Amino acid sequence: MKWMAWTLPSALFFITIAGILLTMTLYEIRKPCTERKGFLPISTTRGDRLFIGLLSSAYIHLLFIGITDLSIWIPFTLSVLWLAIVLRWG
Repeated sequence: MKWMAWTLPSALFFITIAGILLTMTLYEIRKPCTERKGFLPISTTRGDRLFIGLLSSAYIHLLFIGITDLSIWIPFTLSVLWLAIVLRWG
C-alpha cells in the first residue's frame, strides 16, 4: 500500500463511497426499484441516479478547484446538495 499517500481525507472519502455503495446494495436487495423519469432526460434507477450524482459531483469539484482558490468545503456542500437532489427528484 506504499504506492498511494493515504491521508485521513482520502481514507474517509473511500470509506464513505464504499459505505454508500454497500447501503445502496442492501437497500436494493431489500426493496428493488423500478425505473422512473424525473427531471433527468432519461429513465433511471436508484443506482443510475447515484452514479450520475457522484460523477457530476466529481466534475463540480474539478471545476471549482480549476477556477478558484476558495475553500474545498464550498464544492463539497454543493456536491452533497446536488447528490440529494438527483437521488430524490432525478
